[in-house]
Amino acid sequence: MRVKDKYLNPFTDFGFKKLFGVEPNKDILIDFLNELLRKDEGKIKEITYLSPEQIGRTSGDRKAIFDLYCENEQGEKFIVEMQKAKQNYFKDRSIYYSTFPIRSQAQQGGWDFELKSVYTIGILDFVFDEDKGSDQVFHHEVQLFDKSVQAVFYDKLTYIYLEMPKFTKTIDELETHFDNWLYVLKNLENLTDRPAQLRESIFTKLFEQAEIANFDDEEYSEYEESLKIYRDLKNSIDTAREEGREEEKITIAGKLKQQQVPPEIISRSTGLRIEEIEKL
Repeated sequence: MRVKDKYLNPFTDFGFKKLFGVEPNKDILIDFLNELLRKDEGKIKEITYLSPEQIGRTSGDRKAIFDLYCENEQGEKFIVEMQKAKQNYFKDRSIYYSTFPIRSQAQQGGWDFELKSVYTIGILDFVFDEDKGSDQVFHHEVQLFDKSVQAVFYDKLTYIYLEMPKFTKTIDELETHFDNWLYVLKNLENLTDRPAQLRESIFTKLFEQAEIANFDDEEYSEYEESLKIYRDLKNSIDTAREEGREEEKITIAGKLKQQQVPPEIISRSTGLRIEEIEKL
């Protein structure tokens, strides 16, 4: 496979780590996190990359491997993941992953249990099932909430999810730096050149790092393999989805036929051929 695109796909393992997960590019990650969190005070100025592999307290405990794990100068922890495909219990997995940076803060002796903030961030290449009917909200920020008083109960544990398929702004509709970030993440692979609207210096660096022509032979081989895995996964998901739709059409057609609905109407309703319907 020869890569014909000009820029890498940030949803590949290689692409994500190339842009966000290496020391020379941590200013790119810092800029993204500051835009995502939009803190009134205490913007991130420095980050330290931590080991993405987290081991349980005993050899029998399950471990966790994050896409990216880091902390800022205040000791706040950040798990950042590019989620390529929907999976069962994804939210449960996010909660489970957040327990590792919480437990890592435990201290022996006279510790008073004060914790630093933990952020779990998911950049999703899919839409939550429960959100499919709503195209309005794609940026979810979740904290522990007290329903009785309708207020945040605890603000040091935050889960942020970006449903990228719902971000549909065109290049001419971008209004903020955060809009620019989302546009780049969603469209980078399909761009043939850097849009004039993305003039910020941080994007100058990002586009330079993302340009496939700048890769050495080893990087190119790694990206080629990573892209193949990504595309195979997407194709498998799309195939499964189409097969699921076909089964659903057949089920509906069978019920309509039992009700003696004319085959022509069933065909128009389901998209199945009349010959297929007559065989049911």
